[in-house]
Amino acid sequence: MKKFVVLLMLAFGGSLVSCTEGFDELNLDPNRIEKISPGTLLNPIVYELASFNSVRADDFTHDIMQVALPFPSVSGGIHRYVVSDGAGNSTWTTYYRWLANIREMRIAAVAAQDPNYEAIALTLNAWAYSILTDAFGDVPMTQASQAEEGILYAIFDSQADIYAKLLDDLETANGLFNKTRTTTYGTDILYENKMENWQKFCNSLRMRLLLRISKRTETNASTRLAAMINDPAKYPVFTQNSEAAILKITGVTPNVSPWGRSVDFTTGRAGAEFFIDNLNAWSDPRLPKFNTLARSKDGRATIGYKGIPSAYGGSDAQFQFQPSNLNVKLIEASVAAPMASVIMTYAEVEFIKAEAALKGYTTADARIHYERGVKAAIEQWGLTMPANYFQNAATAYNGTLARIMLQKYYALYFNDYQQWFEYRRTGLPVLPRGQDLQNGGGMPVRFRYPLVVQTNNPENYRVVAEAMGGDNVNTKVWWEK
Repeated sequence: MKKFVVLLMLAFGGSLVSCTEGFDELNLDPNRIEKISPGTLLNPIVYELASFNSVRADDFTHDIMQVALPFPSVSGGIHRYVVSDGAGNSTWTTYYRWLANIREMRIAAVAAQDPNYEAIALTLNAWAYSILTDAFGDVPMTQASQAEEGILYAIFDSQADIYAKLLDDLETANGLFNKTRTTTYGTDILYENKMENWQKFCNSLRMRLLLRISKRTETNASTRLAAMINDPAKYPVFTQNSEAAILKITGVTPNVSPWGRSVDFTTGRAGAEFFIDNLNAWSDPRLPKFNTLARSKDGRATIGYKGIPSAYGGSDAQFQFQPSNLNVKLIEASVAAPMASVIMTYAEVEFIKAEAALKGYTTADARIHYERGVKAAIEQWGLTMPANYFQNAATAYNGTLARIMLQKYYALYFNDYQQWFEYRRTGLPVLPRGQDLQNGGGMPVRFRYPLVVQTNNPENYRVVAEAMGGDNVNTKVWWEK
């Protein structure tokens, strides 16, 4: 693993920045990983997690949230709520691999007495652990990645404790950022060393996490969220798309598309009817950005944008057309047209503010934030917001959470598991129920722990499974209950 990280760091360093002291040291003694600079670790962490998340958005979230589905698909599949025991394996192994590097980054930042890199490490740690715990529930954190210290069988921390720690860490990070301090370890690929944007990402992420747990009244999350919204000087957050945490994948090695072959993105796929029908009804400019035109059965004529229903029953032959597909340009990367790997968007921040206003957490105008969120979500993809967009009764703000969450669903497009997490939190948007849904018709709400966890850490696995109420895909995590 350490050799792999070294190669990644050398590749990013060679293509993105000139030699630094960290790289000089690495070149002199590549076995002394513990001596590298925090900046050397940063780019591989950001790239590997962001690109992995893009793949998982397509592999899992698109299917379960009716964005796209495999086609043909005679039976089974995630779109029918068939989630295998090993569906979360790659998430578990990938995240813990890079969380170990985030931990090393923070240790290196503290040793170097560099508060900015310490704050970035805390932010990345909260980002990664929040996705991991929302996907599984209780997970190891306080004892994770400490095999070298002799901890081989990590205990599982409760999700309540994990969230408390992550929120405290983000509060700490917000206070550590120093925008006047010179960055000494090269240029980061996400923000090019703009500490003001890293700080905004930190606070925007904290808003996401507070809203996520707002049902748990004992956390006082709604009041804490309101305090952040009402004090932008202390808690600066995203205010425009240029500040959003979106990694631009340029196609220049090693910053390459996670799809080695573009054809793999669209082969055996079709656009989902729910996703496409809404965009059609709204005359939404994102439609051609996200999907291709459907064609007649013989492929000779285009017939507009048309998807197929998720969890459909019966033969594939029932569809007398070739359905719309995903747009392959979404995952092609070049310097002129980078691939967008979404970490967190400005649009999401506006929808958080809209929901907070609707629920009375703040006295702001929910409609204003709703409209800003929609506009940002469209323009984020390089598109122009239609002047008459909100004159459509189907897109105009109507004072309901359902309207906010439907547009937020599109704003979270290609954003790791966020559509799935938000559906679990709110039950929105209302998704059609296909004829062939499995799992008793109930959407799975978590991944099972990997088999390697069950076999290599059996005692702690037994304890956590009992504490959570069973290790199965229908066991709700703490913030859902």
